Amino acid sequence: MSEVGTETEGPGPKIVALGGGHGLYATLSAARLLGHDVTAIVTVADDGGSSGRLRAELGVIPPGDLRMALAALARSDERTQLWTDVLQHRFGGTGALAGHSVGNLILAGLTEVLGDPIAALDEMVRMLGIDGRVLPMSPIALDIEADVSGLEDDPRVSRVIRGQVAVATTPGKVRRVRLLPPDPPASADALAAIDEADLVVLGPGSWFSSVIPHVLVPEQLAALARTSAPKVLVLNLAPELGETTGFSAERHVHVLSQHAPDLGIDYVLVDSASVPEGSNREHVARAAARLGAEVVYVDVAENGTHAHHYGKLAAALGSIVTPTGATAPTAAGREGITSWP
Repeated sequence: MSEVGTETEGPGPKIVALGGGHGLYATLSAARLLGHDVTAIVTVADDGGSSGRLRAELGVIPPGDLRMALAALARSDERTQLWTDVLQHRFGGTGALAGHSVGNLILAGLTEVLGDPIAALDEMVRMLGIDGRVLPMSPIALDIEADVSGLEDDPRVSRVIRGQVAVATTPGKVRRVRLLPPDPPASADALAAIDEADLVVLGPGSWFSSVIPHVLVPEQLAALARTSAPKVLVLNLAPELGETTGFSAERHVHVLSQHAPDLGIDYVLVDSASVPEGSNREHVARAAARLGAEVVYVDVAENGTHAHHYGKLAAALGSIVTPTGATAPTAAGREGITSWP
């Protein structure tokens, strides 16, 4: 038995976590408490900040979310943590390096030297003592394009918005997103990881720019459909200003099913305080049923915030899969879980 808050001694289950940014960081921080064999599959459509600049200037896949995933999985010994802090350090000042993180520059440099972004990530994995892997969703940089309403005088008229930053910050209502180029290639290593997983976790995170893109890569969607591992969709604790302003938990599930109507999900994990008892839970259940999913309510929030507590999230995920990959107790047995069985 593992106690939440400490890393497991054995390899544990093979966990694959899909997402990007701070949401994926939370999932990976939780997953590493359940086992060392954790694979992060990361969106590669960021076009803002340091990542956007390096992407535009060097033609590399945006490194920022990949760097954050590496930091989440890095070993916790003092020396490795020093290097993790360095990788996360962002230069100040007003010069050419201002705003760049050290890790982004190192990843870009390794990619140029080794000629392959996955080889660069694997080298960083070795340097940080990570037993799992960090992989891009696609080996090429992608763009996000969205149909957004509410930007014209006629609320029925949609405008096309392009770019992850623009989509994430639009004052309008995002209706649908697409990836450019359409039907992009998937990372072969990511597909293999999904095929071999004991547990697959999608979300939380920026819904239209970090979560839904994972089901818009045809080969990856096919891998998610065929895997025998339990699939868990972790909902956000609250709507995200701009991208999902005014969204209910039900709406989050509904738009995912709209973008991937044939995708099956086993469990939708919802923070119990974010959807109180009552009719709203019936609405969430109906939306989850479209994905074939069972809804699990459990306390996973960091007190007083809209962030996930990685220990609570680990306990909830650990109740769904054991180190042997077997499925866990019934939903009734998972309600209010505080430790990993």
